[in-house]
Amino acid sequence: MGIPVFVFAGLLVHCVFLASIFDIYFTSPLVHGMTPQQTPLPPPGKRLVLFVADGLRADSLYELDSNGTSRAPFLRSILENTGSWGISHTRVPTESRPGHVALIAGFYEDVSAVAKGWKENPVEFDSIFNESKYTWSWGSPDILPMFAKGASGDHVYTFCYTAESEDFGAQDAAKLDTWVFDHVKSFFNSSRSNQTLYSALNEEKVVLFLHLLGIDTNGHAHRPNSREYKENIRKVDEGVKEIASMLENFYGNDGKTAFILTSDHGMTDWGSHGAGHPSETLTPLIAWGAGVNYPQRVASQFFEDNFLKEWKLENLKRLDVNQADIAPLMASLIGVPFPLNSVGTLPLEYLNNSAHFKAESMFTNAVQILEQFKVKMTQKKETTLSFLFTPFKLHVIQDLAVYLLSLPVGQSMGFLLICALGIEILVFSFFYRSTLTIGLLVFAGWPVITQLWVQAKTTALIWILLCMLLGIFPLMPVVGREPNIPLVIATGLLTLLISCSSLSSLCKSKNKYMNNEDLKVQFYQMLSIALSTYVVSSTHDSLQNKQGLPVFNQIISWTTLVSSSVLPLLSPTFLFQRLFSILLSLMSTYLLLSTGYEALFPLVLSGLMFVWINMEQEALQQYGLSLKPKLAVFNFSYATDIMQFRQLHLDDVRRSFFFVFFIVTAFFGTGNIASVNSFDPASVYCFLTVFSPFMMGGLLVLKVVIPFVLVSCAFEAVQVTTQLSSKSLFLIVLVISDIMALHFFFLVKDYGSWLDIGARLCSIVIYGHGTFLDLFQLEVCLVPQTSGKLVMHQCNSASRISHYVLVMSLTIFMMLMNGLAQLLTTKKLELSRKTKHHST
Repeated sequence: MGIPVFVFAGLLVHCVFLASIFDIYFTSPLVHGMTPQQTPLPPPGKRLVLFVADGLRADSLYELDSNGTSRAPFLRSILENTGSWGISHTRVPTESRPGHVALIAGFYEDVSAVAKGWKENPVEFDSIFNESKYTWSWGSPDILPMFAKGASGDHVYTFCYTAESEDFGAQDAAKLDTWVFDHVKSFFNSSRSNQTLYSALNEEKVVLFLHLLGIDTNGHAHRPNSREYKENIRKVDEGVKEIASMLENFYGNDGKTAFILTSDHGMTDWGSHGAGHPSETLTPLIAWGAGVNYPQRVASQFFEDNFLKEWKLENLKRLDVNQADIAPLMASLIGVPFPLNSVGTLPLEYLNNSAHFKAESMFTNAVQILEQFKVKMTQKKETTLSFLFTPFKLHVIQDLAVYLLSLPVGQSMGFLLICALGIEILVFSFFYRSTLTIGLLVFAGWPVITQLWVQAKTTALIWILLCMLLGIFPLMPVVGREPNIPLVIATGLLTLLISCSSLSSLCKSKNKYMNNEDLKVQFYQMLSIALSTYVVSSTHDSLQNKQGLPVFNQIISWTTLVSSSVLPLLSPTFLFQRLFSILLSLMSTYLLLSTGYEALFPLVLSGLMFVWINMEQEALQQYGLSLKPKLAVFNFSYATDIMQFRQLHLDDVRRSFFFVFFIVTAFFGTGNIASVNSFDPASVYCFLTVFSPFMMGGLLVLKVVIPFVLVSCAFEAVQVTTQLSSKSLFLIVLVISDIMALHFFFLVKDYGSWLDIGARLCSIVIYGHGTFLDLFQLEVCLVPQTSGKLVMHQCNSASRISHYVLVMSLTIFMMLMNGLAQLLTTKKLELSRKTKHHST
């Protein structure tokens, strides 16, 4: 049937998808070879002065002292009388390097930079400095050289103090900023006697960059609420006032100088930065001078934060931007090309210019971003085989679309809405296990809203009860909290009782398709259940009495584990007999690995799976399939005639969705994967008590896999009994799981603190996709948006990656389970030479 080839191809494709997330999000996204884009109209300014107060929080600059005065009176007067102001929203990691890259180059530095640290440029990139005619910069040796190194030609000049000057133990780090201001003044004074320098300073497209590290250093050493930090802000304000006044005098008040003051990042109250707290991501932005709008008076303005009231700025329009938007703003003010790799959007409200100039600037901004896409697409075409770089159909979706178009509009829209809601429930279950309960309650109503309730009331009632019973498990705490050995023992006895009832029923019916050998196999499995129940009880008592693990119990446990993989292959291949045999074998092992209520889970799940198979048989009658097989005599070992395979129906989408839902339920039903804390070592005490991480880990993985096998075998039965090609039905499963993966794909963010991106990413790789590490230990933080809103946001990039990897791994795993289910249901080992009778 070509199934092994199909499974192998599917595995290969999904392995590629799994690796793609790291190639897409954790390699440099920058491309080169774009054409520089520049606004064709003359700019308002000839020169730009950029002040970056490293580590300056927005509230620290804008707030008033207890006496109602500003600690930065010059900058306060600017935003009240001559310029525009707002908040620049930075991205994590809130570090100096990525902050300056966003400000000056217009893109958020990719996380591949974490591997190379601060010593060199991890990638080549364009910047405002590179596009300028001349740039002179003063400040830290950690920041200035990286923009000079990346610049073409010899027009970016740096003046740095020594690295030893950045002393966190110094009494006052404000001297770093004083050094910058003093050297800038000396530089301009010296230019009056240097004609070459004087001429260069009077050119157009000149940038002056003053990097002020004192505030950041004082914040680390003394905290942002300290006297040193606040006094440093006052000194920066005085220095900015002196530099602005000196430059106006130097250039004869020509009105061609634009000024921007901002920060690369903020700082927490305890003097750190790097993550996503608002105190780290909210930085000030004040612009004035050539081409910049004057203050805009407003009667009221709405932001969800209370900053405007706290800062007494309710009547001055606040213009918030993303940090990368500042680069195109600076480019527009002095008429240099937008940085080639910039992703910033020009903030028009900061511009004081004609509508024509704004329109041309926005158009240029859009073309510059489009150029990156064109180059990237060209590169992909050149590095991809031509027949692979073409659109292609997914045939299942195309067939489904044709079928939907043939239905009434209302019915089609309702079907699509139900599909969307179903997939969203699956996605939410990765965050909240209780969502599975909601889904199971909806499943319980399935026969009620269809004709199944009329056709088979008893089966439908059992379905409803089992759905409700299974829905209890996701509401329970994750396993491993409190052991409940009596419940495990009770589950074993219940399983034994059910198997005795089944054996008795088979003997009474005198099933001609069962021989003595088959009865012996079931008897051995019943014996295995009894022994497993005994071993659990005995081992628990022995360990409580400090007597260790009895050798006999250990031998029985390992023997049961080995035999459980063989005994089902000795049983008859008739549908219910083979499935029941698989259940008994797996339950005997699962009991040995259980410590509490989870022992009941595979039993309830299997009961629901048996009823599901019967319900699907009843559902076949709704569209008149005359060749419905009789389940009582259906034999897995006989391949269904290919001529009996039918076309896809809408019910097949539901069947596939049920399978995916039950797989997810098997995954999270008892919380086995939800938290690393749920892996209780007591689960393996029937097998070993001496610490062996690989052996224990393998047994715990086996415990997780057992519910998967039960669901997969039931799905195999549904496929073959509904006379649908396993390939067709499983393709729908892949479509559903891939839509889920796509959902998580777009939730992945390539930003976060260096810890989130670096250390946690390494943990994901080392610990097998992160599913056993901290998959659901999500960090919730406040992330500022351009509208000024502070919204709750899942900001742990590692968790998002883990979700995506988990879904992709689940897809690959379902393929493997499909192959295993075919093996377990169709293969039979013959231990005797007796003639085997089959149905005809």
